Amino acid sequence: MTTSLAGKRVLITGAGGFIGSHLTEQAVAAGAKVRAIVHYNGRGDLGHLTQLDAAARDAVEIVSSDVRDRTAMKQAVEGCDVVLHLAALIGIPYSYRAPQSSVDVNIVGTLNILEACRDVGVARLVHTSTSETYGTAQYVPIDEKHPLHAQSPYAATKVAADQLAYSYFASFQTPVVIVRPFNTYGPRQSMRAVIPTIIAQALAGDQLKLGSLTPVRDFLYVKDTARGFLAAATANESVLGEVLNLGTGVGVTIGDVVDRVGKRLNKQLKVTTNDDRLRPEKSEVLQLLCSAEKTKRLTGWEPKVDLDAGLAETIAWIDQHRDKYRAGEYAV
Repeated sequence: MTTSLAGKRVLITGAGGFIGSHLTEQAVAAGAKVRAIVHYNGRGDLGHLTQLDAAARDAVEIVSSDVRDRTAMKQAVEGCDVVLHLAALIGIPYSYRAPQSSVDVNIVGTLNILEACRDVGVARLVHTSTSETYGTAQYVPIDEKHPLHAQSPYAATKVAADQLAYSYFASFQTPVVIVRPFNTYGPRQSMRAVIPTIIAQALAGDQLKLGSLTPVRDFLYVKDTARGFLAAATANESVLGEVLNLGTGVGVTIGDVVDRVGKRLNKQLKVTTNDDRLRPEKSEVLQLLCSAEKTKRLTGWEPKVDLDAGLAETIAWIDQHRDKYRAGEYAV
């Protein structure tokens, strides 16, 4: 039996981010009392929470803080029933330049959340993993038993954070569920990711600068990803201590995404390889293709939005918000 979030106090870390903002919207719609943590900055920037409609934004308690601060996280978790931990430093290219930053946010930040949840005694902690922890597929589709093989400093920090989260379940009975989304895309995503990079450049012209076109990815629409988090948060206790993949089971190359965007815009897009956008050879993850059978079996979740429909919504959103995208620049 699943439970309802209606009336529950839910803490979301990384709420101002791409996935976090969509998750915040869905949690509010589910009747949760949401406390949203956004990364503190002197500008008072709330990230993508500014995109929420007025009613949803007014329903959210917004806290500017930092997951690297253990005292602040203890205060944030106090009084909460469920914690959805998404806060992370997610840029793979940036992790090549500043691996210590990824360690501090992704590992130490997760430790602070785990300690706070253990101290407070929350009913459920949903921890965010990533398909990058699998590395290039050793077999497909990738299920949760696939070996972990970090090919970037970012992926290594997420492997460590995942194992730390599981260790708290095993050692202290902290009610942890690890959710492992594959490649999420959709409205609000920055040009740090490949699909907004393709779309923004395609809207600006027909010449695209990209990295490799051959890697295969399993692209999951952001609203489906957010529904997966809520499914993990409300499923029965059979999910505790488990890893749950979120993906579609459909793999496409980056080149295929270019073709689909071109058809949608009625453009013949031409791609030039930009060496700055290429990962180091042994760091490139060549194939990611998800098996989400376990997630469906334990929670009932499955994706609803196919790639073409998701791309259409993403193109429309980016087209309406061109001021947020600098098509000629490479976002690390």
